[in-house]
Amino acid sequence: MDTAILFLTCVVILGVASIQTRQARSDRRVARVERKLDQVMRHLGLDEEMPREDEIRALVRDGKQVQAIRLYREATGADLVEAKQAVDRLS
Repeated sequence: MDTAILFLTCVVILGVASIQTRQARSDRRVARVERKLDQVMRHLGLDEEMPREDEIRALVRDGKQVQAIRLYREATGADLVEAKQAVDRLS
C-alpha cells in the first residue's frame, strides 16, 4: 500500500513538473511573438489603442496613479508591471 502511494505521488509530481515546463515554454514563445509584433508596429508607425485612455489620463492628471494603474489593468488585462510602465509613460 505504501509503495502504491509513493508511486502515485511520484507520478503526480512528474506530471505537475511537465505541465509547468510546458507552460514556461509557452510563456516564452508568447513573449517572443509579442516583442516581434511590437517591433513591427513601431516600424510601421502604428500605435496601440488604449481602452479608456481618457479616463486613465484624467486620473494621472489628478495624481491618482494607483487608480490609473488599476483602471489600466481592468481595461487591458495587463499585469501590474506592464500597467505601471504604461501609466508612467502617460505622466
